[in-house]
Amino acid sequence: MSMGSDMYRQQILDHYKNPRNYGELDDPTFSHVGENPMCGDEITVDVELDDDGETIEYAAFHGDGCAISQASASMLTGELQGMTLDELDELDRDDVIDLLGVDISPMRVKCAVLVEMVAQDGAAIYRGEKTSIEKTRTE
Repeated sequence: MSMGSDMYRQQILDHYKNPRNYGELDDPTFSHVGENPMCGDEITVDVELDDDGETIEYAAFHGDGCAISQASASMLTGELQGMTLDELDELDRDDVIDLLGVDISPMRVKCAVLVEMVAQDGAAIYRGEKTSIEKTRTE
């Protein structure tokens, strides 16, 4: 094990124990919930857009889940602030895994990308590009 990967493991634990952007926004532009039934993760993402209707001013999350899903949500909600909805749409699983900085087993990838999928589905529903769905599911 390299010192670099150990540092990232510590970062994941820190984000899990001390999540950033955790909570609910008072008046989000949109909010969406998702779950990973295999692991029991459930995350709600709240997004408040700037006055331009395209730029993410604030992003927050709440819910419960494993260390990977919670750390990923903590890190990604911080990254989303200042992004446009188009930039959010362009994110993919590799972007989220790179953010975590460690190799993740195929079974854990669903935990890591849950927050990305929830935010993207929430934005698509907000823009009318997707019909409203109760929950995003990683299956």
